Amino acid sequence: MSSEVQGRAQTGPNAAAPPALAVVIGGGGIGGALAAALRADPAFAEVLVFGRGSTPALDLRDEASIAACARVVAGRGVPRLVFDATGFLHGAGFSPEKSLRQLDPAHLAHAFAINAIGPALLMKHFLPLLPTSGRALFATLSAKVGSIGDNRLGGWYAYRASKAALNQLVRTAAIELRRRNPAAICVALHPGTVDTALSAPFAKAGLQVQRPAQAAERLLGVLAGLGPQDSGEFFSYRGERLPW
Repeated sequence: MSSEVQGRAQTGPNAAAPPALAVVIGGGGIGGALAAALRADPAFAEVLVFGRGSTPALDLRDEASIAACARVVAGRGVPRLVFDATGFLHGAGFSPEKSLRQLDPAHLAHAFAINAIGPALLMKHFLPLLPTSGRALFATLSAKVGSIGDNRLGGWYAYRASKAALNQLVRTAAIELRRRNPAAICVALHPGTVDTALSAPFAKAGLQVQRPAQAAERLLGVLAGLGPQDSGEFFSYRGERLPW
């Protein structure tokens, strides 16, 4: 299924798209599964993965490291797909808030640094590397709880707000990207509940918990079905358009 992600770069009905370069940011459960799926896909000649453990390392809190990784990509070719599979929900002494009484400025700052500011800097440095013509994609992992229109339970202030900010950043960047390449696509994706360290403590009974490989296949399947008219939108792993 993932071969269709790059396949729309064809220039004619019978043209074969040359193998492309793909970039995955984040080597965790979903990021690792995405990289594995893309490496198994003949449509991609090379898949570069960056994170805190890569060489060079990429730290979302350090713009210089993001710029360094972007330079490595530029030296290897023109990417047709950049997928940001990073995110922060809990850890570093923080966990999702249940009430206003639990709001912590340090927690809010950390969530925004990883979930909004970091991805914004990824777009700053990686979107200019996408081709100026033909199909190209930038996708970032958001979360359905970041939807303002869908918020009926409250709580999780830092996570909800930082993902809502990410959605606005994606929407705004997509408008600018369209001016540079009308065929390019920039979207936010909700992966659902995946069996990873991020979601494990919050996977409630009755939820459909996906294996990382299954989640990766579904996300790449969603990308395969998108067109330029979908750029700047927010989709679930089922392909549903989610409310802002």
